[in-house]
Amino acid sequence: MTRITVAKGDGIGPEIMDATLAIIKAAGAKIEIDEVDVGEKVYLAGNSSGIAKESWDIIRRNKIFLKAPITTPQGGGYKSLNVTTRKFLGLYANIRPCISLHPFVKTKHPIMDVVIVRENEEDLYAGIEHQQTDEVVQCLKLISRPGCEKIVRYAFEYAKQYGRKKVTCFTKDNIMKQTDGLFHQVFDEIAREYPEIENEHWIIDIGAAKMADTPEAFDVIVMPNLYGDVLSDVAAQIAGSVGLAGSANIGEQCAMFEAIHGSAPRRAGQNMANPSGLLQGAIMMLNHIGQTDVAEKVQNAWLKTIEEGIHTYDIYKEETSTKKVGTKEFADAVIANLGKKPTQLKAVTYAKNATLNLKKYNRKAPAKKELVGVDLFVHWSGTSPDDLAKIIQPMQLADVTLSMITNRGIKVWPEGFEETFCTDHWRCRFKPKDRLLTKNDIIQLLQRATDANIDIIKTENLYHFDGKAAYSLGQGQ
Repeated sequence: MTRITVAKGDGIGPEIMDATLAIIKAAGAKIEIDEVDVGEKVYLAGNSSGIAKESWDIIRRNKIFLKAPITTPQGGGYKSLNVTTRKFLGLYANIRPCISLHPFVKTKHPIMDVVIVRENEEDLYAGIEHQQTDEVVQCLKLISRPGCEKIVRYAFEYAKQYGRKKVTCFTKDNIMKQTDGLFHQVFDEIAREYPEIENEHWIIDIGAAKMADTPEAFDVIVMPNLYGDVLSDVAAQIAGSVGLAGSANIGEQCAMFEAIHGSAPRRAGQNMANPSGLLQGAIMMLNHIGQTDVAEKVQNAWLKTIEEGIHTYDIYKEETSTKKVGTKEFADAVIANLGKKPTQLKAVTYAKNATLNLKKYNRKAPAKKELVGVDLFVHWSGTSPDDLAKIIQPMQLADVTLSMITNRGIKVWPEGFEETFCTDHWRCRFKPKDRLLTKNDIIQLLQRATDANIDIIKTENLYHFDGKAAYSLGQGQ
């Protein structure tokens, strides 16, 4: 018996959760339930996080969280509970299977069967943003080696566990050579540990186009957070409907399972909503806690029900459906099909009580780290890079000189183009001659900038790690 935490959420959440729990209990799920309140009423009671401390205590104790969609009120500084939960509980892997149910659910891709494995904690979703000048704001893209290793290994272990043949990595490392470059590098390293599984890498733009056009070319796709967020919804929609997709959020200690759609308050209380997305999340939960026999029984019964044409309004089509039903009636139909298997759709068979072999991250020995320069970011409202260089050059030290100025990444000095449009946000790179830079050099540069009334808004140190440059060149260098 496994004790889980359940949140019924907002909008259609209570209805689809009741239907989901009725199905998995009828199938023999060995679970005990602690229910917590999260979402809109908690927000509106004055808790900006949407969840009480006591609820956190229950979730952390039980480790397994099945959550219906919630409503985050607009405005008022309310934080997304989904993002908060993923980060607080270390739920680094987001898993979204997207499979075609052709011909029973309309799709242009009848043989699609793709699993999106999305990194869930870092990338631009670290949410570290600053306004730096009148015209420029920044968002920091953070990619870590442990984050990359954990998500890439999860993708290969998932493929191994579920009999998948190929893992594909999507990045944009032709542009972001440091951040996406690290993700791609780690993918290649870990892929060598799984010679029985095919691996490949695609640049995200053409990869996304290929997935939208020919999803049958892919099997498991692993991506950093932002790309995975976007493409998992695309994959779910082209498979048939976002409303049919479930999601697992997996960490080293805890896990959360949910539908990927929202709370749909306009449909609340009408016995109309399709519980399939949350049910798919619950099936993933049952697999995660080792109740694979129950998960298999529920999934096959659900496929049988879809195959019989017993559909809720969102997927009902006269040419393929036989009966339009409500939320409760759909659940009753799935329960009636427990023990049956589909005949046209592919029945599932899950490995019994198998778990993914996920290694703990082992921190590597530190690299030799050498400070070789510094970028000083300047707020300046002029437009001529040559004029700015004349203002900045008096800051130079005897052997630490200005080597480059960029604007939004493009080199504008020396030898810039007059056609290049410049904002008020400038990167001024200083490098020493024939030696390493010191922190005291940086302090002196900053002091000289202060004395000259130059507005330094940010600094970034330039390092070599084991002799290799660990910073980007200016575009055009």
